Amino acid sequence: MIAALQVICGFFFVYELASTAFGLRTTPISWTLHEAIEIMATIGLILGMVLGGLLIRNLLRQRQRSEQMLRAAAGEFHQMVLERFDDWGLTPSERDVAYFMLKGLSNAEIATLRETSEGTIKAQSTAVFRKAGVTGRAQLLSGFIEEVMAVEPDP
Repeated sequence: MIAALQVICGFFFVYELASTAFGLRTTPISWTLHEAIEIMATIGLILGMVLGGLLIRNLLRQRQRSEQMLRAAAGEFHQMVLERFDDWGLTPSERDVAYFMLKGLSNAEIATLRETSEGTIKAQSTAVFRKAGVTGRAQLLSGFIEEVMAVEPDP
C-alpha cells in the first residue's frame, strides 16, 4: 500500500518535471491538487522510512538470535564430543587426535600441531578407532553427524 503510494507520487513528480521541461502540458493542475499530492508523497515517504527502519531493526534482532542459537548449538556439539570421548575412555592425547580428525586435519597436520611424529599420530588414531568401534575417519565423523541429526530441535 505504502509502496504503491510512493510509486504513484514518484510518477507524478517525474511527469510534472518532464512536462515543465519539455512543455508537454498545456493546462496546469490546480495548486490544491498539487499540494494534496505533495502531502501524500511526503506522508508516503515518511511511512516508508519508518517501516523500513522497523524492518531493518527486526532483521537485525532476528540475526542476533540466530547467531546466539548457532553459538549454543556449537557449544552443545562440543560438549557432546567431549562426553563421547569420556564414554570411549580416550587419553588426553587421543582426545586431541580425535578432535583434530573430526576437524578434518591430516595425520601430518596433527603431528605438526602436536609436535610429534606422524607414526605416533597413526598409532593414536588406531587407538581412537578401536575404542570408538569404527574402522576409520569417515565412520568416526558420520557417527557424530548421525547423533546430531537424531536430536530433535526445541520448538
